[in-house]
Amino acid sequence: MFTVPERVFLVDGTYELFRHFFGQPSHANSTGREVAATRGVLSSVLSLIEDGATHLGVATDHVIESFRNGLWPGYKTSAGVDPLLLSQFGLLEEALVEMGVVVWPMVDLEADDALASAASVASADPQVAQVVVCTPDKDLAQCVEDARVVQLDRRRKVVIDEAGVVAKFGVPPASIPDWLALVGDSADGYPGLPGWGAKSAAAVLSRFGRIEDIPPAASEWAVPVRGAAALASSLAASRELALLFKDLATLRREPPVMAGVEGLRWVGPAAGFARLCEQVLDSPALARRADLLAARPS
Repeated sequence: MFTVPERVFLVDGTYELFRHFFGQPSHANSTGREVAATRGVLSSVLSLIEDGATHLGVATDHVIESFRNGLWPGYKTSAGVDPLLLSQFGLLEEALVEMGVVVWPMVDLEADDALASAASVASADPQVAQVVVCTPDKDLAQCVEDARVVQLDRRRKVVIDEAGVVAKFGVPPASIPDWLALVGDSADGYPGLPGWGAKSAAAVLSRFGRIEDIPPAASEWAVPVRGAAALASSLAASRELALLFKDLATLRREPPVMAGVEGLRWVGPAAGFARLCEQVLDSPALARRADLLAARPS
């Protein structure tokens, strides 16, 4: 049975693939296929298990485009992404499944949505001590709950709980979509509103919480923020756009990507993992690591 104090680890596979693609030397296998980033992510996930993770899942963007591209024409696409990187998304998903790890390959929704959904399901389980969302993506800050659901930046080795979200952004997790809508998110391709910056958005949202609740007149704000009249004018002129950006920033938790946390228990690799490591990834050592971990006493 799943008991305290075990934790659930939810990994942003898209972020990890990008990180390893740009963070380590290229490696082409015997057929000329680039596999270095895939090997790096697999090694990283095995490191989590070596460090004690028993329940984990990985979310990926099977395709970069999502339903959000239909809402905002400037939303991020696969245009300009290195083909050698794009070609490894499917390989990574296949390899993780063979390694025995649950994978959520997203098509209409995004990997971030899958992480939010999984975090919501795991957090609702009273037997789960903590949910650790492994990504530095600021979108996921909206999922943080006290110290129960936290973000982990594995590269910087930084854990962010709810107090950390407030310290970093100036607003609680529930206001992160509103904050992103006002400030913008260049990584996702929407610009925010003219004149609004991180500090002004934090100051106003720390009082009102939601864009919908910000009064139209700056005289009603009673917030010590520079240029309040100009900010109010900007919001009045673009309130509908701000709400659209908020919709883009709001992660979808429904439908749930999993029924419960027990399905995330890692029990070892499938029979085909060793063959894939040897014939495709040029890394039999990965298979040996996985086998040793599976044989480790619980």
